[in-house]
Amino acid sequence: MRAILVWGLLVAAWTFTGCARADEVARSTWQGLERLDFVVDGRKALLIVPPKADVGKPWIWRTEFFGHEPQADVALTAKGFHIAYVDVTNLYGAPKALDAMDKFYDHVTREYGLMPKVALEGFSRGGLFSLNWAARHPDRVACIYNDAPVCDFKSWPLGRGSGKGSPKDWQRCLEAYGFTEDEALAYKLNPVDNLAPLAAAKIPLLHVCGDADDVVPFAENTKLVEERYQALGGPITVIVKPGVGHHPHSLKDPQPIVDFVYKHTAALDK
Repeated sequence: MRAILVWGLLVAAWTFTGCARADEVARSTWQGLERLDFVVDGRKALLIVPPKADVGKPWIWRTEFFGHEPQADVALTAKGFHIAYVDVTNLYGAPKALDAMDKFYDHVTREYGLMPKVALEGFSRGGLFSLNWAARHPDRVACIYNDAPVCDFKSWPLGRGSGKGSPKDWQRCLEAYGFTEDEALAYKLNPVDNLAPLAAAKIPLLHVCGDADDVVPFAENTKLVEERYQALGGPITVIVKPGVGHHPHSLKDPQPIVDFVYKHTAALDK
């Protein structure tokens, strides 16, 4: 009896923390919506289920900072989108992060039947994940919404340009990539340098940024992406918030974001 009680307590604790394996799903609620927590290849992951999934089960994948300024995500669930997240924190879009994202993508498309083409959503450093994963798998991406995104790790966290930088994050970034600083400076696969695969696939980009951002400077990140992506023939829309810094993210009225994502994702299976 004591063994059974101890086992029951362990299971309850596992479920409470949302650390269920992929085949052990912990159920709760988020913003009044069903939330599924599980683990894929050792990494915590979650899926938010809409009240009624749209045709083809479209989804938006928040690559970092799940739950921060969620107004666009919540609005998309009302249109039948799932919201997805896997924890690849402190990996800065490195290949090992993309490998983990591959396994998560395989799991949710196989087990939950989500649409083969996803809308990616990169907040801040999440831009490294969204743009790098899209360059690896342009055939799996319907569109990308990035918000004040990091598009070059030399801008942030290194802070080699006009931004503040983050020495602690820079050291973790070097470790994630397995680089020396000289190797990092010579690296040619930052998003600003690796847009051709996205442009060839005509992946629509939406970037929402403040022009007074001193953490992830607009000129070193989104502006470069905009210029280079357009030169490659890629479609990009940039919404600039005058006088706004790195925060707040998103838009008070998320309708332009919602319309962009819905237009380029939900219509794929109709």
